[in-house]
Amino acid sequence: MNYKIIKDEAVLRAFIDWLPVLEDSEVYYVSLLARSKYSAAIKSDKQQLKRFTSRKEDLFSKIWQLECPVGAYTHKGEPVPQEALAIYITPNPRSMYDALFGSLTALAKTIQHQNKSANPHQEVMNEIQKSKSRSCFVDFDFDYKDENFGEELKAKIFERIGHSAKVSFVETRGGFHVLIDPTTVEVPFRKRWYQSIMELPYVDQSGDQLIPVPGCVQGGFMPVLL
Repeated sequence: MNYKIIKDEAVLRAFIDWLPVLEDSEVYYVSLLARSKYSAAIKSDKQQLKRFTSRKEDLFSKIWQLECPVGAYTHKGEPVPQEALAIYITPNPRSMYDALFGSLTALAKTIQHQNKSANPHQEVMNEIQKSKSRSCFVDFDFDYKDENFGEELKAKIFERIGHSAKVSFVETRGGFHVLIDPTTVEVPFRKRWYQSIMELPYVDQSGDQLIPVPGCVQGGFMPVLL
């Protein structure tokens, strides 16, 4: 019996198609976590099980490869339960060139401070995660959901950016991620659109964030790109 990461292949493939086409030296950063808020068996939240980079064309197969036998992922020596799993991605591409420079600096600092326990692989992965290449999206995470909130949220967002702006909504287990292309915000809203959205209730975080992958697991829930 294997872990189930992909819950709906068609939804995942549609999400991958929606992601921006990568330019030279760009990749996507992906992280598989075990989360305590989804399972009491996990004692520390956001236990990292696997993280990797991927080109757009390889993303489906790399996610599929995570479906290893149950028990291959462990937490404090015990098998990670299926319901604890959640997989995330940076919808804004990462720059491998910028990460290369950042990694050189980070590794030099570990040598300077004689940190002999430093893990070079982890240092490099940290720099890749931080090295946003382009701001394709500004992400607003709304940590709330009820029967009518999704439609109400859409109306409030378009009131603040204009109806011609490009925006996508990802429904998650606990709410919605709102992904806005900042270059498409209509002219009358450009001075205050970000601040006006941040003034809405239930905004948890904003900016360049990881989002749950539509079509895959998020603590027993399947996120969907709306």
